[in-house]
Amino acid sequence: MSTDTQTEQVITLTEKAAEKVRSFLVDQPDVDDIALRVAVQAGGCAGFRYALFFDDRELDGDQDVVQHGIRVRLDRMSAPYLSGTVIDWKESLEASGFSIENPNSSGSCACGESATF
Repeated sequence: MSTDTQTEQVITLTEKAAEKVRSFLVDQPDVDDIALRVAVQAGGCAGFRYALFFDDRELDGDQDVVQHGIRVRLDRMSAPYLSGTVIDWKESLEASGFSIENPNSSGSCACGESATF
């Protein structure tokens, strides 16, 4: 595991996204042990789907980065797919949620929740 706050980031969590994550963590006990895990998993209509969830586990090969006070954790298999990815929080009259912009994705589905690499 490596904690990286100064060098090149695998992914970028915007301030707006970090604020939203922080608001979700308000009622969590042991918040210091919890990280936002970002992963790429097989599935979805385009072949892969993104997963974002809170996790207190540290797996062999995980990469940790701290951005805007939020610990973001990537597993070793997902990290290459997520290099250069920006996670933001978008809100509009139609919908609100995390937005994932991944320069490694060669395509996505119509719903925007899965991607091909």
